[in-house]
Amino acid sequence: MAPDALTPCARCKAESASGAKWCKDCEQQFDGWSRQYAGDIVWQALIGTLIVSGVGLGLPLLGVGKLIAAVGAFAGFGTIVGLHTMTRRRRRQQFLATSLPRAYLPQPK
Repeated sequence: MAPDALTPCARCKAESASGAKWCKDCEQQFDGWSRQYAGDIVWQALIGTLIVSGVGLGLPLLGVGKLIAAVGAFAGFGTIVGLHTMTRRRRRQQFLATSLPRAYLPQPK
């Protein structure tokens, strides 16, 4: 497909030349809508911190080597990234389930 070819937006079916799945208007609507869920990062960070603390501090107390315990930092970071990805997908699906504002509905044919 040529870079200047118009592709329909996956959400509102408007023609867009950006090459992205959604048009600029839908992306801006999603950005504004998702800000009401900005607190999602709190529980993700807390769970990652608990894993870092439990593995990074708990394992050396149990006699496990410090190198093995250092893996706890990577496990905690991986947990935060994984939870963020899962939550982002879930929020996008919730957004897709909401209705479009009337001004953005395609014209009847």
